[in-house]
Parts: sequence; structure tokens; C-alpha cells
Amino acid sequence: MSKHNFTLHHASLIVSDTRESLKFYCGVLGMRLTDRPNLNFPGAWLELGAQQIHLLELENPDPTTGRPAHGGRDRHVALLVDSVAELREDLEQAGLPFTLSISGRKALFCRDRDGNALEFIERITF
Repeated sequence: MSKHNFTLHHASLIVSDTRESLKFYCGVLGMRLTDRPNLNFPGAWLELGAQQIHLLELENPDPTTGRPAHGGRDRHVALLVDSVAELREDLEQAGLPFTLSISGRKALFCRDRDGNALEFIERITF
């Protein structure tokens, strides 16, 4: 047991064009922008309940090609979603590729325009 009580505040993803990335994150996924301080580089902060995703428009030190086809075999951010089926429809309608979880869970993986892997896991409700 950890001696500290940790809660994830945000995850940061490097993007090449904030405006284009927002078409995916806000337009397709439906995330909402939140206030961001005036920093010395472009970017955006997205609200996910009590957590956030920070998009950083910076030079990417990592390769964006040659990554595994399935995002579960790459570093990724995992998010809970109410319905994987509805998200799947949204991704298909936008013509965006995805893979389903190979574990059999109700989950899917996709990548943004810069190769960042995202996992979406369906919330279990009782």
C-alpha cells in the first residue's frame, strides 16, 4: 500500500497542430475545452470530469510511424466511456481506424492524428 494517496490529474500528449487535433478530441470524441494559462507554446486543455488531457503543440521527440497497429501494445492513455458501441459508431462515421481489445473486455483502441494511442473501456454499471 502506498503511503501517499494519488489521483491522476492529467495526461499530456504531444500534437503537431492543436486546431487539427481538436477536430478529433472535441469534434469526434466530444471532449470539452477548459481554461489554459498563457504558455509560451500552443496547446489546449481538455476536461474529463475531475481529470484532464493536455495537448502540447511541441516538437515530438518520439517516432509517429512504425508504432504497433494495436494501441494496447504501445504506451497509451486509458479512459472510461459509457458505451464502446456508440464510440465505435462515431469513429466509423468519421472514417477513423480502431482495434478492439484482444482481452475480450468491452474496450477499443484508436490513435489521434499524431499517433498517440487511446484506450476506451466501457464503464461497468450494476
